[in-house]
Amino acid sequence: MLRTSLRNLAIVSVLAGSAMLANATMNPDVGGAPMYATKNIVENAVNSKDHTTLVAAVKAAGLVDTLTGKGPFTVFAPTNAAFAELPKGTVDTLLKPENKAMLVKVLTCHVVAADAMSKAIKKMIKDDGGMHKIKTVGGCELTAMRKGKKIMIKDEMGDVATVTIADVKQSNGVIHVIDKVLLPKG
Repeated sequence: MLRTSLRNLAIVSVLAGSAMLANATMNPDVGGAPMYATKNIVENAVNSKDHTTLVAAVKAAGLVDTLTGKGPFTVFAPTNAAFAELPKGTVDTLLKPENKAMLVKVLTCHVVAADAMSKAIKKMIKDDGGMHKIKTVGGCELTAMRKGKKIMIKDEMGDVATVTIADVKQSNGVIHVIDKVLLPKG
């Protein structure tokens, strides 16, 4: 009986370890934290030390319920460093309650109502002759391009972000980490 229990415990341990290893090989760490395909976008993002500004902005904009919803969503997630590159005072201004509508517009210009992994994005870019137009939830039009093996995303202002970490699978979509904040026209 003890031998059977020990064997069952060993099997459970191996299975649990295999499940953790499978997630680790499927999803890269982001901001020093593991990203779990079984968690939604917000549940994972709150653990990334590189996305504290994005998480604060999502909360201030009232978008937590949306991004914990069913989806699917593709989120181009700017890092803290990307937000820091904006002109001085921009983030503080956007986080003020009276600027909530603009904050929502900026954030939803990073969200696409689809589950688009990098392989699919690269195929769309190729199929469209090197540039693929993307409509966002916020009504912005982004342009996906490639530079070597990297996916680049151009916003409506003509600025270009690089996808630095692709294919971070979520239970309700996918996150692609980017190095610039994407901005809508005017």
